[in-house]
Amino acid sequence: MAANEYLPFRSEIRDVIKHTEIEYTFRLTYEGQVKPGQFFEVSIPKYGEAPISVSGIGDGTVDLTIRRVGKVTNEIFEHYVGDKLFMRGPYGNGFDIDNYKGKELVVIAGGTGLSPVKGVVDYFCSHMEETTGMTLVAGFKTPKDILFIEEFGHWRKNLDVILTVDCAEDDTACQIGLVTQYIPELKLKHVDQAVAIVVGPPMMMKFAAQGLLQRGFRKENIWISHERKMCCGIGKCGHCKIDDTYVCLEGPVFNYVKGAQLLD
Repeated sequence: MAANEYLPFRSEIRDVIKHTEIEYTFRLTYEGQVKPGQFFEVSIPKYGEAPISVSGIGDGTVDLTIRRVGKVTNEIFEHYVGDKLFMRGPYGNGFDIDNYKGKELVVIAGGTGLSPVKGVVDYFCSHMEETTGMTLVAGFKTPKDILFIEEFGHWRKNLDVILTVDCAEDDTACQIGLVTQYIPELKLKHVDQAVAIVVGPPMMMKFAAQGLLQRGFRKENIWISHERKMCCGIGKCGHCKIDDTYVCLEGPVFNYVKGAQLLD
């Protein structure tokens, strides 16, 4: 008998980390292979389920950074350390670390788009010998919306980090402006060989990718993620379909050669 693809498993909450008033990271038990950029369906009986990207990979755990925006996520926020949630997955293709090893890497993330690519940033921050240079450009609406603020302190020790906000109070330590404004300023040794990951709202990804192309990046050296299009995870509901592409089956991570048409 074939396994039931919709059947979830129980996972215990090991830690809950508050980032903003509406965004927390839940560290959940999980034994198995998982890549940055993949996602799990998190469910609570009688409330439904929600697709959540993997924001961290630990020893026997995964981090899921969740924004409180609806019925299911509201209920998830009522659970604490020691409680259990239901999950199924992981789904999607994720980011293949090998695509970026030995190369100059630029990661551009907007808002919660930092979550699915955080695992890549963490990996190379701890394995700088496997890259010839790395720059992280992360943008948020305001300083109060910044995710992973403690991690930024760690990342700055090894990476070139540009942290920017759309608007800010006078005492902010962040730069001001859209992430696309900083693409012309990127310090790159060999731009035609550099690789890039862009994750965020569709328009941000579109214009950031265009900015990278104008700098001399090759299309095949840029990756994007349509993690916001995830729904059932197995291509049955059709909500993730863009033209003839089922994003949850072929993505959510796409090389820009294929992914560019999904941004139009």
